[in-house]
Amino acid sequence: MIEANGLTKYYGPVTAIRDVSFEVKQGEVVGFLGPNGAGKSTTMRILTCYMPPSTGIARVAGMDCFEQSLQVRKKIGYLPENVPLYRDLTIKRFLRFAADAKGVPAKKVSQEIQRALAVCGLDKTANRIIGHLSKGYRQRVGLAQALLNSPEVLILDEPTIGLDPTQIIEIRRLIQELAGEHTILLSSHILPEVAQLCQRVIIINKGQIITSDTPANLTSQLQKSSRICLQVKGKLPELADILRNMAGVQTVSLPSDDGERIVIETDRSSDLRAEIARMVMQRGMDLLELKLMDLSLEEIFMQLVTEEPME
Repeated sequence: MIEANGLTKYYGPVTAIRDVSFEVKQGEVVGFLGPNGAGKSTTMRILTCYMPPSTGIARVAGMDCFEQSLQVRKKIGYLPENVPLYRDLTIKRFLRFAADAKGVPAKKVSQEIQRALAVCGLDKTANRIIGHLSKGYRQRVGLAQALLNSPEVLILDEPTIGLDPTQIIEIRRLIQELAGEHTILLSSHILPEVAQLCQRVIIINKGQIITSDTPANLTSQLQKSSRICLQVKGKLPELADILRNMAGVQTVSLPSDDGERIVIETDRSSDLRAEIARMVMQRGMDLLELKLMDLSLEEIFMQLVTEEPME
């Protein structure tokens, strides 16, 4: 559905992105991650026909984003990081303006506006002036305009930036409801958000794609040891010393923020959970929790962007 093939963009002597290539299949929800200045916004602007690449080809629904930009724009709903809204208009009047700009057939405009209002939870505020809305509701208006005309592709750039925790949860829930009906490319600095919403992640660094895979596969590739979280009641320092001498254990640490947890790094070739559980019980300690811990998306991200880009 979305295809980037060898995209390169120069701003004068500066190379913003170089040879960027990836695909997003129909119905996928994919996270697009990278540190500030990595090239995320440049790539998204090319995909949304805002500007052409210096070299390379971008396609949406099989159509060239440069040669067939008007047709491509009808397939895309775009929510930029800073939503451009006419603050002196009501929500409904703004959506009518957006529908006209998108070429929604006149007979369908009212129906499309009502559908977008309903999906984004704006039914009861449709006649309020945008300038009087909270940041969260302005984000909803931006998402509503992106949904007009039922685009096949949604490109969302930092959809929850600047929102309070309650508003973030609401917008996340809304995006989850849209998944399946639309192909979604989502950029966000909030990595737990990406882990919750996205089936796959693409990571860009210094203008180049360094990996594209599911969080589970990236964990499998990057995690060199098994990590066990042990929560017990008892004398943790003594237990930690015993665990350090166990065969297969690499490191044992006691997180300073919790007086009951031990984190154990072990050789991936063996599962020591049963042996650890027996040891805890034999010492008469209360075992509260024993579980394997995968790398978080934050840890995956930090490992990848602090290393040289992959060939």
